[in-house]
Amino acid sequence: MSAAVLLGLLSTSPPRSPPAEPATPEPPGVFVDPGPLPRSYPWHTEIVAATFWVGEILDPDAPDGSQRVSAYDSRWIERYGGCDGRQIGRECRTEQRYAEDGYWPRSMEPRMNPFYLDLPYDDVNDGLGFAWRGEVVPWARDRGYAEHVDDRAFSLMKNRWVEIRHGDRTCFGQIADAGPANYHDTAYVFGADDMPPSTTKFRGAGMDVSPALNACLHLAGLDMLQSRVDWRFVEESDVPEGPWTRLVDDDPRVR
Repeated sequence: MSAAVLLGLLSTSPPRSPPAEPATPEPPGVFVDPGPLPRSYPWHTEIVAATFWVGEILDPDAPDGSQRVSAYDSRWIERYGGCDGRQIGRECRTEQRYAEDGYWPRSMEPRMNPFYLDLPYDDVNDGLGFAWRGEVVPWARDRGYAEHVDDRAFSLMKNRWVEIRHGDRTCFGQIADAGPANYHDTAYVFGADDMPPSTTKFRGAGMDVSPALNACLHLAGLDMLQSRVDWRFVEESDVPEGPWTRLVDDDPRVR
């Protein structure tokens, strides 16, 4: 075959496709965001609820006896706007709240949500609470939390919403502190078996609620340990409008 014929055949042959490049694998150890995880939270029933407030000094000699600070905020009283009630000399006294005010304090103007509470799980300062939080906190793998599980300057508990029932009353509040008495009570706080709190202090109280929540729920007085409530975690998207949404806290940083 002549060279001219050979060149003609070559020029009419279809071009060859380049080899496909291999797919680039995902880098190892990169968190793949699954998005919000649907879940339901169990009710915790017949729980003794105590009342506390920003600025209260329960025991000046106890490391956790002052509510001028919280587990998540070393300047809680300053950032809140002062005593959640009336400052009389060096004493911070709370005051009764009323429905006509939306249960807002009358003697001061808060800069944070006055519908606050605590539960006995400190996921930052307590060694076991921090070590366990990635496994026991139900939303630890959700977007906005999973990437901070190992960051001690970020709380997985702070500002989370809780629904509370007392009789025919239902109110909502945000976590702002940890306690009472215990700081890694996982079976009670996160368990699905309606376990009671592990502590026997404060008549076995399993949460502290703010004066606003105390009044909203119609609990028995500001300084009594008589009322029992039911509570459960709720997602922010499930919180209805109410006085508790007038001023919402959304900073999970530990300060």
